[in-house]
Amino acid sequence: MRVKEILSHYTADNPGTIANLERMLRQGRLGGSGRMIILPVDQGFEHGPGRSFAPNPPGYDPAYHPQLALDAGLSAYAAPLGFIEAIARDYAGKLPLILKLNSHDVLMAEANPIPAVTASVDDALRLGCVAIGFTVYPGSEHRVEMYQQIREIAEDAKSAGLIVVIWSYPRGQDLSKEGETAIDVGAYAAQIACQLGAHIAKVKMPSEFIEQDAARKVFEAENIPIGTMADRVRHVMQAAFNGKRIVIFSGGAKVGESSIFDTAQAIKDGGGFGSIIGRNVFQRPKKEALELLDKMIKIYTS
Repeated sequence: MRVKEILSHYTADNPGTIANLERMLRQGRLGGSGRMIILPVDQGFEHGPGRSFAPNPPGYDPAYHPQLALDAGLSAYAAPLGFIEAIARDYAGKLPLILKLNSHDVLMAEANPIPAVTASVDDALRLGCVAIGFTVYPGSEHRVEMYQQIREIAEDAKSAGLIVVIWSYPRGQDLSKEGETAIDVGAYAAQIACQLGAHIAKVKMPSEFIEQDAARKVFEAENIPIGTMADRVRHVMQAAFNGKRIVIFSGGAKVGESSIFDTAQAIKDGGGFGSIIGRNVFQRPKKEALELLDKMIKIYTS
């Protein structure tokens, strides 16, 4: 019933997209619950191979990650073109694959980042993917170009029956570092992703900080509760069309297990759809990663 309810909110989509979305929602140990956990491994491109994989060297192998996702019973695996090409023949049809269509490196400082488009909708279809992923950086001086890129890409993806997943990460010279994860900015990022046509929005867990003075006045006047993580998740879900779009929250840099479990509980309590967790999984030895994911799944299903 929960999957049917979620799908009822996507009335403009063709049967192919709905079928792929249902496949993700029914995949793995969370299948049918309306929750999902996705393993993203774009960090080799985004942060560099040493920073990403040296803590757990089996991760240098592209085949390590989809097998980890499959063994853990996760909902999907997301990666850039090279990693997906390296494993698609063995995993397409077994595990929902998300092809990340844009990426950027960190070999030079970027106050206003703009990723390069590194793959296409045709690549996603060729490789048997169920979805495309795309990052936008609200707050960057290049944001308009990114919004226009995803408009064209999303149109092609939806016509082909693919899901559109948008990573919406505020960043730019006029945002403070603290403001990148502020509750007002995080909710705004979720709204932008949904307005750009995302079936699934990927955002960072917001803090209690409020970046914009205009937003602070509204939060205070309307007594919007933001004191707990669950409160903040709840507000982000309101921004995502009152919960009628799937929003998953990213894990960020490697942290302790208790923090991961507290975050998962807050996502559940606040009405979020789940987690997209990368470094906190693949930088741990596989046995530890599977145990961590098992506990997360149990939190979401309890």
